[in-house]
Amino acid sequence: MARKVTALGPARAAPGGGRPFSLAGLRRATWHGERIDWTAYLFVLPFFLPFLVVTLGAALFGFYVSFTDWGIIGAPHWIGVKNYVRAFTDPWVWKTWSNTLRYGLLVVPATTLAALAMALFVNLRWRGYTFARAAFYAPNVVSVTVIGLVWVWMLDTQFGLVNQYLGRFGVPDVPWLTNPKWVLYGIGMASVWWDAGFSMVVLLAGLQDIPHELRETAAIDGANRLQTLVHVILPLLRPALSLVVTLLIIGTLRVFSQIYIMTNGGPAGASASVIHYVYEIGFSKYQLGYAGAISVMLFVTILVLTVIQLRVFREKTF
Repeated sequence: MARKVTALGPARAAPGGGRPFSLAGLRRATWHGERIDWTAYLFVLPFFLPFLVVTLGAALFGFYVSFTDWGIIGAPHWIGVKNYVRAFTDPWVWKTWSNTLRYGLLVVPATTLAALAMALFVNLRWRGYTFARAAFYAPNVVSVTVIGLVWVWMLDTQFGLVNQYLGRFGVPDVPWLTNPKWVLYGIGMASVWWDAGFSMVVLLAGLQDIPHELRETAAIDGANRLQTLVHVILPLLRPALSLVVTLLIIGTLRVFSQIYIMTNGGPAGASASVIHYVYEIGFSKYQLGYAGAISVMLFVTILVLTVIQLRVFREKTF
């Protein structure tokens, strides 16, 4: 029997006696009845390959390192789960987790409420809303280094603008960044000011997808603005709120830059986050195995909290 030959040479039979493989057949490949557009995958490929090597590869290597004793020099020495046992008995791990969770409980609700208020204001399209939209979003395009340095100056106990304005109302000087009781509030204010703009854009997109007829119907039925917000707008805004809260939870659990620039974990470790402690352990003390174990624990925590949050904000069918 004559062997089938294609323009690219002899066709290779597929395993199991199926149809022969060829580039022409690959171009005509379908998925669920629709032809696969390979051009789109070619455009994604320049990003996807570095992602596999730099991000996914580094994550897998970090997971392996968490079971070893490694200080950069020499080969990693396998020690099993000793790093994880050490993490559960390390008081600094619990302290940084406590700081991170308290920081998240401050920043996530405050940023969400501020972003929602800004999005509602811009969506009303009152006079000056274009300027307001740009002003609300502007802090998000500024480098976190600049944000940190500006807020260090603004929150200075003696000469900061915040205390200067509070003093006009009779409020004594607040040690925002030098007192363990106030430091997370000071960093939280800077974070809310920096993050609220992006969250506003997400919520504004959700508000603009809500049909205006629903609000008019609610007004005809006698609902005031507050009732319309609670019973019409917020339920339909659930997907956007879910995305905003998810991103904020992940961001607060991974916070590092603001803390490193504004307080470097001080005073007395009162503002040290989990990532800040990982940085100190891994790149100051060169205990990369132990730092990897704490990082894996943080990843698992973020994954669990994200799944729980998505279930809480699960979109309802109306």
